Amino acid sequence: MLYLIPTPVGNLEDMTLRGLRIMKEVQVILAEDTRTSGQLLKHFEIKTPLKPFHAHNEHYQIDNLMDQLKSGIDMALISDAGTPGISDPGFLLVRACHQHGVPISVLPGATAFVPALVASGLPCDRFHFEGFLPHKKGRQTRLKYLTKLPETVILYESPHRLLKCLAEFAEFSDLQRQACVVREISKIYESVKTGTIEFLIKYYQEHPSEVRGEIVILFEGATEIKKEKKKYNNSEE
Repeated sequence: MLYLIPTPVGNLEDMTLRGLRIMKEVQVILAEDTRTSGQLLKHFEIKTPLKPFHAHNEHYQIDNLMDQLKSGIDMALISDAGTPGISDPGFLLVRACHQHGVPISVLPGATAFVPALVASGLPCDRFHFEGFLPHKKGRQTRLKYLTKLPETVILYESPHRLLKCLAEFAEFSDLQRQACVVREISKIYESVKTGTIEFLIKYYQEHPSEVRGEIVILFEGATEIKKEKKKYNNSEE
């Protein structure tokens, strides 16, 4: 059996009891970064052996891991933070398990974009999770596409690209578009800032010390903008 176990994105108390139990019971834990995960296991007094499994070696590990799993070994896959497979390694291994008839079990748990979406005040019924944008090639094309989507758009972004991302989204859209920046989810300095893109750009320009940590950016969908403009036009008539 392969278990995919979410790990805390911030507060260690977000680790589930089931996740802790399974990590103690399996024979091997595959970790994106054994140094980071080693600290997590040490905190919870888990002595299961750790093996590296990350974007640079996952293609080469698949066959060997399939042989071990088919021999009867139980494994757990964890990422540095959050749910494996969501902007982290995991997809290739899960696909291989399906191809080889190896059962999998995905535990529910921590992930960054769901609490950010709920906290944003933007519509949650329909949303598009993009993850990280390309740094260079294809970035502008993706941004043009995203600005036209009717549902709430969710992005992961690094601190030094926060202002650039907000400005680029406005370039293909509207400075008055509603957005939200959620930082450091489940950590001591967690913050949620909402307002127009224009407001958020100005705010973070004036508060550079807050441009740090793990960041989720959310933008209202194009449909919501049309609704707002129609409502405004009707009120003027």
